[in-house]
Amino acid sequence: MDATEGARPVDELTFREAMAELDGIVGVLESNTLELEDSLASYERGVALIASLQGRLAQAQQKVDVLMGEIVPESDDAARDTTLS
Repeated sequence: MDATEGARPVDELTFREAMAELDGIVGVLESNTLELEDSLASYERGVALIASLQGRLAQAQQKVDVLMGEIVPESDDAARDTTLS
């Protein structure tokens, strides 16, 4: 039986659901109880979850960077103090 059979598409999972599923996959893989084929399917699902999570984190970081730029605008070279203290 495929361990990922009937699993929802990665893009439909919330971040928390994807993290929880990934944690479960890691636990099962570490337990060494799956057949080779099921281990490979679980590993493949884990890789897809990791890629999705990394992409979501990168998007969130980009949004934070944009918001921080709106709060604290970077000074230009003319306004920046370049003297040594």
